[in-house]
Amino acid sequence: MAQNVNAARLRGFIGALAELLHTQPEEPVLLERGARLLSELVSHDDWLPAEFAQPSPERYQQYVLHVDSAQRFSVVSFVWGPGQATPVHDHRVWGLIGMLRGAEDAQAFRRDSSGALHALGTLQRLLPGQVEAVSPRIGDIHQVRNAFSDRPSISIHVYGGNIGALQRAVYLADGSEKAFISGYSNQHLPNIWDLSKENPAP
Repeated sequence: MAQNVNAARLRGFIGALAELLHTQPEEPVLLERGARLLSELVSHDDWLPAEFAQPSPERYQQYVLHVDSAQRFSVVSFVWGPGQATPVHDHRVWGLIGMLRGAEDAQAFRRDSSGALHALGTLQRLLPGQVEAVSPRIGDIHQVRNAFSDRPSISIHVYGGNIGALQRAVYLADGSEKAFISGYSNQHLPNIWDLSKENPAP
């Protein structure tokens, strides 16, 4: 990890979220307080290592930054190349999405009585510093895209589980599901725990 990356911000966020989860709050409280913590993290753009901010011309990238030892939560950077988008998909756990750079547009979907999917409301644009929540309780099916066709965007996602290992689904227009496990784009984690460079011995 480069010395000019402020790893303390991510360490602090992880610690604060772990403390919040330890209190076992009800989901509305968890999402409200967790959103405040994530908003504070993404209001600064000096902590994400460059290697976890690299777009790919082929598809959006999901880099794991941290997975809790009990897999209670995971933190990932979502890096969107110009114009890239997800399919319509779900999460099956609570999630918080905070915008770090650029912007993304999200379209929520709901099922009708026949099981078919329909767009719910209008596109919601997320800008740097803003956070939105998803969960099976409040709405869990959406499609997301980079709001820009000429530059990358980066969002920071926090999920109530090891999101790269959970079986989820993408959806066709008729509401039928196709199971998938997303995995992660990186092969190693950022080293945010080595304090030797931040606090050198005298």
